[in-house]
Amino acid sequence: MTDSTTGKEKVEKYTYLQTTPRDRSWGLAVTTAGYQHVHAGESYPLSIHPAEYRFQENGRRILNEYQLYYITRGSGYFESASCSKTRIEAGMMFMLFPGEWHTFAPDPETGWDDHWIGFNGNFMDDKIRTGFFTFKNCVFRVGVDDRIINTYHEILNIAQEEKKGFQQVISSLAISIIGRVHYEDINHTCTDSYINRIIKQAKAVMKEDMTSNRPLEDIAKSLDISYSLFRREFRKRCGISPGQYRLELKLEKAKELLHSTNISVADISSRLHFECIGQFSTFFKKRTGHSPLEFRKQGIKKD
Repeated sequence: MTDSTTGKEKVEKYTYLQTTPRDRSWGLAVTTAGYQHVHAGESYPLSIHPAEYRFQENGRRILNEYQLYYITRGSGYFESASCSKTRIEAGMMFMLFPGEWHTFAPDPETGWDDHWIGFNGNFMDDKIRTGFFTFKNCVFRVGVDDRIINTYHEILNIAQEEKKGFQQVISSLAISIIGRVHYEDINHTCTDSYINRIIKQAKAVMKEDMTSNRPLEDIAKSLDISYSLFRREFRKRCGISPGQYRLELKLEKAKELLHSTNISVADISSRLHFECIGQFSTFFKKRTGHSPLEFRKQGIKKD
């Protein structure tokens, strides 16, 4: 079949499955699987899917199942009720949660290749309940991995044959993908260079914008990363949260101003965006063991 807007042959393959209570008793049952090769400028999605899977006029939809999307070429965006708008590139996955609105699409300039599986069951419910996955931690950078791609295709091929016991095979393969995502996520196998670059840029921005007190969510957005992912990876690599890091920057700036200028403590407090001089003095003494005025006097004596 050819797309009328581009004249190019559509490349897609997918299936939707009916599941039984016995299927779900396995712990996880696959509801859909598929992939699309979306050319640049091509309409998205390529085909009309069942009503319960279609996007609404506002570009959003809500599903009654989990889905795990894997982008292996091109770029685009993803956004959900719990995850701010995030740029998606080849090698990234994002998870959809039942009952939560979401939206996503490839960039018109690049298109993308996406692979997906949908599933339900106690297995995934338990992983959410025990914290292996969370609604805010829903974007993963795992790299373009042939093993994962092949598993997606194996699930689809077995599902389309629908032989006896096929659900137990494909659900087990789906669990293997979920396990791989968790493994890559906690070991940063493919994230280090990308995330380290983001954190380095964020630190520079926080140093430059210290007196403007720019919201950390805005900084993350300007770097094309969700705030939840940014905060989590910042803490893992730096040992403190972005907010705590900015407080450390403010502390060092306050020390500098107290030692090298005659600016009043009240003005320093205001310049560094503390709510009041009392909050600033309490913060400063807790970190240094001295009040701002005591610190300034000690500095003058040392000079």
